[in-house]
Amino acid sequence: MKKIVALILISILGNFGTAYAQKPAIILSDKSGWHKIGKVTVDFKKEKDEISVLVADRFAKIKFKVEDAPIDLISLEIYFESGDKQNIVINSKIKSSGESDVININGGERNLKKIVFVYKTLPNRKDKKAKVEVWGFKTNTDKK
Repeated sequence: MKKIVALILISILGNFGTAYAQKPAIILSDKSGWHKIGKVTVDFKKEKDEISVLVADRFAKIKFKVEDAPIDLISLEIYFESGDKQNIVINSKIKSSGESDVININGGERNLKKIVFVYKTLPNRKDKKAKVEVWGFKTNTDKK
């Protein structure tokens, strides 16, 4: 009986995970410096993705790192826990194994809720999907 219940739970949780492929990023460290906020694999089907941020979510800057395939990063919407958002036009190509310029967050270090980004996956020889990581910089200036 326990095996059947366990199999049912695994099946339900497995289906839940597929419906919500983008898990929220949970940042546990509050040390100053760069921290990986989250990652997503992008492809030729969608042109918009988002990464939600939880727990120690105060950042002053962000940047994108790209692996496996190049992308054209078009724009960002950074949503803050305070309810406002920052719109940023990027229009920059990021090569595979490359990264974006550093993007400053308005108002210094702030609590982020989510980052929505619009992009195009650039054609490549093997039609590879790009792995995109979002990194955030903590200054912790408010704790000094």
